[in-house]
Amino acid sequence: MKQLKLAVVALLTLVAVSNVTAQDSNNPWAVSFGTNAVDFRIPDGFGDITKDYFGTSDWNIIPMVSRISAEKYIKDGFTLQFAGSLSDIETFSTENDTDALYWSLDLNAKYDLNNLFGDTDWFDPFVSLGGGYASLDGTGEMTLNIGYGFNLWFNDNMGVVFQSMAKKEFADKVQDHFQHSLGLVIRFGGKDTDGDGVYDKDDACPETAGLKEFNGCPDADGDGVKDSDDACPNTAGLASLNGCPDADGDGIADKDDMCPNAKGTKANKGCPDTDGDGVIDKNDKCVNVAGPSANNGCPWPDTDGDGVLDKDDKCPNEVGPASNNGCKKEVISVVAQKKLGEYAKTILFNSGKSTFRPGVSQKLDEVVTIMKEFSRAEFVIEGHTDSVGRASSNKTLSTARAKAVLDYLISKGIDASRLESKGYGEERPIESNSTSTGRAINRRVEILVTNQEKQ
Repeated sequence: MKQLKLAVVALLTLVAVSNVTAQDSNNPWAVSFGTNAVDFRIPDGFGDITKDYFGTSDWNIIPMVSRISAEKYIKDGFTLQFAGSLSDIETFSTENDTDALYWSLDLNAKYDLNNLFGDTDWFDPFVSLGGGYASLDGTGEMTLNIGYGFNLWFNDNMGVVFQSMAKKEFADKVQDHFQHSLGLVIRFGGKDTDGDGVYDKDDACPETAGLKEFNGCPDADGDGVKDSDDACPNTAGLASLNGCPDADGDGIADKDDMCPNAKGTKANKGCPDTDGDGVIDKNDKCVNVAGPSANNGCPWPDTDGDGVLDKDDKCPNEVGPASNNGCKKEVISVVAQKKLGEYAKTILFNSGKSTFRPGVSQKLDEVVTIMKEFSRAEFVIEGHTDSVGRASSNKTLSTARAKAVLDYLISKGIDASRLESKGYGEERPIESNSTSTGRAINRRVEILVTNQEKQ
C-alpha cells in the first residue's frame, strides 16, 4: 500500500505542470487499465464507516492489472462507463477471513464537474452513478454504485484516473463494499464533421473534407497547394505561382499570360517579341524583322527603291526625288509654258478689285486644260502691282487677286495640293513704275511651274 500512495503523489506532481483538456466531443472515447482494491468491512456506525473507508489494512489488492474500463462521452459533461474488475479476497469481515475470487461488471454514468465549475485543464473531477453485478466465491447479485473520482491528465491523450465507489447489494448475497481503482487512462477519437479523418479540434477546415498534411483543408486540384492559398484551386499548378499553371514555363501564370503557350516576358504580359521591335509576335506580321507598330511590326517598304518609303511615296512604283514625294518631276513643254505666260497676261481685274473683267474666265479655262494635261506639275500663282498707292494696300490687293485665280482653278478640278498663291504687291516690278506703260506691265499675274525638271 505504501508503494500505491507514493505512485499517486508522483502522478499528482507530474500533471501539475501539464496543459490539457477534459474528455469531451473532441476526445469521446477513453480506456483505462489499472488495479483495484475491494474493502468489505463496512460497520454500522458512520464514524466506523469513515474510519474504515480511509483505512488500508483490509484492502484486497492483487499485484496485476485487475480492472479495465471503456468510456464513451455522451453530451453536456456526461460519459457512459463500462468496467470490469477482478480481485482475490482475503479479508472481508472481522470475524471471518477467507480466500475467495471476486469479480464485477459495472455500467456507470459519469458527470464531469468541470462542466459546472469551468475547465481546470489537467484536473478533471467527476461523480458517478450506476449499477452492476458483483460475484464473490461463485455467488453474485446486482449492485447500486455511487462514487466519485478524478482524472489527472499528462497531455491531450494520456493521464491517470482514480475512482472510488460504494456498492450497495440488494439480496444479501454479496456484502456491501467499497471499491477503489487507480489506473492509466487513454482517450482518443473525436468529432469529424467533414469526415476527412482529421478531428475538428485539429481541423483548420472542419466543414470541408481535406487532407491531413493541410490540417484538414482541401487541395481540389492535387497540386500541393491548399485551396485557401491556391489562386487556381481547380487547376493543378506551381507553388511558386500560388497554385496556378504555367504551360509555357515563362514564369507567368497562365491566368495572367496573354500567350500561355508561348514563352514570353513580363513586360509583354507573357508574349514573345522575337525581333524586339515592341510588337508581340502574335500581332507582328514580320516576326523576325523589326518594324514599327504602325506597319504591324514590318519595316516600311520602298518598292521603287528611290529612298522614299511607300508610306510617303505618292508614286511608289516610279523612282522620284523626295522633294517631289517620290514622283518623277514632269517636264512641261516650252510651248505649254509659253502659253501659260500668254494666258496669264490676259487675266485682268476690275480696277482696285480682285474680281475678273469679262472674258477672263475663258482664258483661265485654257490654263486649266494645260494643268490637266501635265497632271503631276505643281504651280505657284503670283500677284503683282505697280507702285501707285500705299505699299500695304498693294500687297493686300495682289494677294487677293492671286487667290482669286487659285480658287477658280480649283473650282475647275485642279487638285489644291498642286497649287499655291502669293501676293508680292509692288515688291517685284519688271518695268519702271515712272511711266504709265511700265506701271501697266507691272500690274500682272504670273503662273509658274515649281517642280519643273531641267530640260
